[in-house]
Formats: sequence, C-alpha cells, structure tokens
Amino acid sequence: MFFDGSLDDQDALSVIDPVLRDIAGWGAQVRLADVASADVLASIAAGDRPRAIVAGGADGRLFRAVLEPVCPVPFVAWPHRGLPGWAGPLDLVVVVCRSGHGDDEISAVAEARRRGCQLLVAAPSDSPMAAAAAGRGTTFLPAGSADPTALAVPVLHALHIMGLGPRVEAEPVAAALDDVAERCGPSVPADVNPAKELALAIADDVPIVWGGSVLAARAARRVAEALRSASGRPAVAGEADQLVPILEGAPEPDLFADPFEDAAAAPSRPALVILEDGADTPAALAGRARLDEAAKNGSVRVQEVRATDGPDIGRFAALLATGRYAAAYLALGLGRPA
Repeated sequence: MFFDGSLDDQDALSVIDPVLRDIAGWGAQVRLADVASADVLASIAAGDRPRAIVAGGADGRLFRAVLEPVCPVPFVAWPHRGLPGWAGPLDLVVVVCRSGHGDDEISAVAEARRRGCQLLVAAPSDSPMAAAAAGRGTTFLPAGSADPTALAVPVLHALHIMGLGPRVEAEPVAAALDDVAERCGPSVPADVNPAKELALAIADDVPIVWGGSVLAARAARRVAEALRSASGRPAVAGEADQLVPILEGAPEPDLFADPFEDAAAAPSRPALVILEDGADTPAALAGRARLDEAAKNGSVRVQEVRATDGPDIGRFAALLATGRYAAAYLALGLGRPA
C-alpha cells in the first residue's frame, strides 16, 4: 500500500533526507570535478587525431552516446577486461574509474600502456589507477567527485579540446541539476513536483520506462534500475519494439474494484514513463507514436518527464536526477529503504 500523504509530510520526508541531500548536491559535484581538473584541461592542446577511440569501463557507453553522432573517428565502448585486440599506438583509450581501484579499469589502462596507446584517464590522484596510468602519453584528470556524471563532464571537455567531441561545459550541466533540485525537492508540494508526481503515478503499477534518444534511453535504464530498487518490484526499460507488446498485453482494468480491499488480488498493470529530452529524430518520433498508441489501446497511464533545455549531457543528467528523486519518494510511500 502506498501512503500518498507521506510525500508532503515533513516528518516522514526526514527519513529520506540523506538521500535527497545527496541528489540535490549533484550540481555541486559537477562544479567540484570541473575545478579539480581545470589546470589539466587548460594544458591540453589539439593534436593529431587518433585512428579510433576505445572507452573502457562501465561508463564507456555514456561517452559513446554523447560522442558517436559527431566524433570524427570510430568510437568503441569496451566494458570488458583489457582492450580489443586491434587497439594500438594509433588509438586513444579513455578510462574513468571513480574509486581508483577498479580491477577491470586498471587492467585496461595497463594493457593500453603496454601497447603504446594514448590514454585519457580520470580517477583519484592518490589511487592505484593513477599509478597505473602515470607515464608518457597519458592525460590524467584528477577526480574531484565520485559522481559518474560529474566525472564524465571534464572527460568530455577534454575530448572536445582534442577535436573529438562536442563542446561540453560544466556550468550548464550543474545548472540543469540545480534546477531539478529546486523543482523536485521535498518542500515542493506533490501537485507541482515532477518527481513526486511520477512516484504517485507509478505507485501501484509496473513502470515501463522509455527514452527516444540514445542518451535518454541510457537514462531510462538507470531510472528503471533505481525504481526497481526503491519498490522491490519489476521496472522495465527498453526500445519501443520491446515495450509495445507489454503495453498491448496489459490486463483490463477493473473499474469497479475497491482500491483498498481488492488491491492485493488485482493483476499488476504497466505504467508508461516517457523520458523526453527533445529528440525529434524520425526514429524517436515514430517510437513515441507507437508507444502512445499502444498505451491508449491498453488504457495504460502515461507519465512524461521532460528535460529539453541545455546541452545533451545536461538533459541526460536532469532526467536521471528526476528519476532518482522519484525513486526516493516511491520508496518512502511504500515504506521501503530509499
């Protein structure tokens, strides 16, 4: 049973205060990471283009999502140990290791150095990763934050300076996160708070999360993961082709069911969550149209989360933060740990 009143009850909200404060600080984390890497970024100069870029570690797919549409050289995300067999001295290897102790990330860096690859590494400056990366041909960005998005921003900035990616500045990303914190904070009432609205909309349903762009789709997977953890129930993210059958197969709603007495016996129904970042590509528009039609035919509730202003990575971060706030409120209403 979901307790709606807890979302505007200050005493109840105090239970999840540490989690909410952490999310509210994401903008500050972006600024800290930018300050920590400022001297290194100022020293980078555009050089010869590498043959290809290999992004190792868990965050490689995020960099691919940002860079792939505009990168002038082939880009490969490699979330495995080591490096692809073809990587060599003509290639740039990008590795981000938030803890500085990741075995797979250190393995990728060690392999890159052995093969003579160029390296762009972000990690704590007093970590095993820093020691593994040290050497000629390495651009090392000292981590000013353990937040993955905050740490990605200076790396993307460095790649832009190298002529390999779009312009990415820290302040617009931080401002987008500050805006989410202002609109989704605990003192903002549920009827005007996007995160509380989302938590209420999916309180009794199975969230089906979709984003039309590559970055929004990545945010959808992260948001679905947070909602699963918060609710202890399924939450699904995927492509439109994967999600349409779920919406079309939704059980018929019982309009006469008692929401209190019959809740336990009622079959789970999906609720469609659209992460809208302004993508207007033909594929995104077609996917959205298919999902809207399937939701309408299946009498499935649709809840939209919008972040359409600012840079690509800023919109991604705003969607992710809104979803993370919603997960915290969902956990609170269900009486679960946030």
